[in-house]
Amino acid sequence: MDKQQFWQLIETARQQASDPDDGDEVARRATSQLATHPAEEIVAAQRALWELMAASYTNPLWAAAYVINGGCSDDGFDYFRGWLITQGREVFERTLADPDALAELPVVRASAADGVDLECEETLSIAWNAHIAATGGQLPDDAYTIRYPELDPAWNVDFGDHGEMRRRLPRLAALHLE
Repeated sequence: MDKQQFWQLIETARQQASDPDDGDEVARRATSQLATHPAEEIVAAQRALWELMAASYTNPLWAAAYVINGGCSDDGFDYFRGWLITQGREVFERTLADPDALAELPVVRASAADGVDLECEETLSIAWNAHIAATGGQLPDDAYTIRYPELDPAWNVDFGDHGEMRRRLPRLAALHLE
């Protein structure tokens, strides 16, 4: 399974979900679908997922997660990116190009109004859980490795600095910062 096929898995799960904005439901449906595939494809799906996680490991996106969720630890950033993956390829790619574009999404606007964090830890376990369901065993130890890119030093700023975030992410700041 390559990244294109992984994205198709997510899209199918989104179409089946009663609420495609609910990352946990999308992740559960993707897990169930993936569990019907051969073990080799499930392992390949794990690699595709972690390639997306590495591609989304950027300071601008971390800053956006920090603004949206009112703070963002290392784990919280993983869970935010998991949520972002469940939103589908188009949203994912648009967001990587312009994290401030998240302000256009109704689910992000609703999170600002409701004070709900946008996270989906379950996404990180799609292949893991599918492999267990399909084979009864855990993913092989060598199923994946992740190499995060260097973070952009131009974004080495205090994400808690509201003025800085208003300058760098004006639309998200308008929604989420007082």
